[in-house]
Parts: sequence; C-alpha cells; structure tokens
Amino acid sequence: MRCQWSAIGVTKFGQVRWAQKDGSPPTTSQADGPAGESGVRVFRALFDGGAHFNATPDQHLVFVQMSPHLQLDCRIAGRQLRHETTHGALAICPAGIDSSADADGTADMLLVAVKPTQLALAAAEDYALEAELPERLSGYDQTLQQTAQSLAAESAQGYPNGPLFWSEAASRFIGRLVSNYTSTPRRPVRGRLGQRALQRIRDYVLINLAEPIEVADLAALAGRSSFHFSRVFTRSVGMTPYRYVVHLRLQAAARHMREGRMALAEIAVDTGFADQSHLSRWVRRVYGVAPSEFT
Repeated sequence: MRCQWSAIGVTKFGQVRWAQKDGSPPTTSQADGPAGESGVRVFRALFDGGAHFNATPDQHLVFVQMSPHLQLDCRIAGRQLRHETTHGALAICPAGIDSSADADGTADMLLVAVKPTQLALAAAEDYALEAELPERLSGYDQTLQQTAQSLAAESAQGYPNGPLFWSEAASRFIGRLVSNYTSTPRRPVRGRLGQRALQRIRDYVLINLAEPIEVADLAALAGRSSFHFSRVFTRSVGMTPYRYVVHLRLQAAARHMREGRMALAEIAVDTGFADQSHLSRWVRRVYGVAPSEFT
C-alpha cells in the first residue's frame, strides 16, 4: 500500500506517523490523560480502507485491535509477521525501536503510550531493576485489553471518574506490562542498583518518613558515594532519589487521606512534608486534584 505520510502526535511520544489508504489522517480520539503524572496516554484511531503506520517512539507503545478481523503486516526491530488478527490482538513496540505496519481493510485501533520512566519505577517497586520490555508482534491479553478500553472510555467521556480513577487504571496497565511482558537481560547491567540495596533504601525511607532524609544516607545504604549514587539510582528506578522519597511519602499520605481520620496538617507532618501547603502542591502535581477531592 502506498500513501502519503500523516504526522500524528509527534510531540507527544516521539516520531509516530500513520495514514489511511488515501493518505489522509485517521479519525482519532486523543487523550493526554487528566491532570497529573500517570505516565499513560491513549489514542483511538479509525482507518478507513487500510492503514500505514511507522514509528520510532520515545515511549513504549501498546496496540490493541478493536476491529473484528484484520490482515496485518507488522515489522518491529527487524522482525516481520504477516497474519490475520481478530478483536483484542495486541502488539508491543518498545521505546526507541523502529516499527511499521500495514493493514488491509477498515482498522480500529487503540494505542496506549507508556513513559519508560513510569515502567522503570513500577519494575523497581517489584524489585525487577534490570527489567526490559521486549518487542511483541502478536498476542492476546484480556486484562490489558480491558484496562486499555477502560482508559479509552474514560477519556472519551471527559474523565467523569476523576484523575484518581485514571491513575489507578494506568498503574494496573503498567503493572501488567511489568509482570507479564518484561524480561531480564542475560548479562547483568552495569551501573544499576541491586535488589537488596533498593530494599534497604525503601525500608529506610518508610521507617523515617517523618524525618529529614539526605541523599548521603541513602547512598550509604547502597554502599556508594553520594556523587555516583544519584546517577545510578535514577538509571535504575526512573526518577531521582528525591522524587522517589516524595513518591513514597505521597503513597503514605494518600492512604491517610482516603481513610479520612487525620487532618491534612497532621498527615503532612506524619509523612515528612514541610507543611500542609507543601503536601497540597505535590498532591495537585502528581494526582491532579486538591486534597479535599481525594477519595
């Protein structure tokens, strides 16, 4: 199939181009997700009469087919597969990997983009510090499909359930990718934290949430100098040591806010934030809502 390129979402997750058979852009419904830092975006695209796709994304892309039947010719990382697929078929294109596909017939596709840093964090919390997401040309996963459809429906309806619903659904989607689709390199990756070191760091932070926590303290737990620790930690976990500490503090604060037994000022002190205002700013930034809306 020959057609003119149509650039869609280039600034959203890297160089992604797709077009219908006549070269026009597909009918799309894009979601950046509600306010917050879920690390997940959703596209739904309808191609009439055929489709062409080409990408070298800077985010992990998961495709879920919504069409009843489709003839697909897929190419990812030099591998090629031409096959007939049905509703629910999926493909995974990792960040930085060249991929392309051609489809015959009307194609209805869901595209879920996941930031590599969010996948790295989820893997680290599962102590899979060297986890990599390999390409996948075909497969079926009802859990991933249902979660992707839930995200797409939430987007199409204008996020009626709020940012927290989106954040939790996005976390389930990423968690499924980590548990079912990541793999460990055959050779250990140099310059990464070990599982035991991260466990010591996590335990230390949770025990000392209400206290000041210095990078030097965390570096000592990992047996590294402060100079090298921050780079190694960020490479392993997907965020800086400071952001990781804030991440754990926010998780604890979120539990308290859901329980509704403590005043916000008490929660801030208990979880190591400077004051109620400091906690409120982080809640808005990460979850996209005010603490008063947190349920």
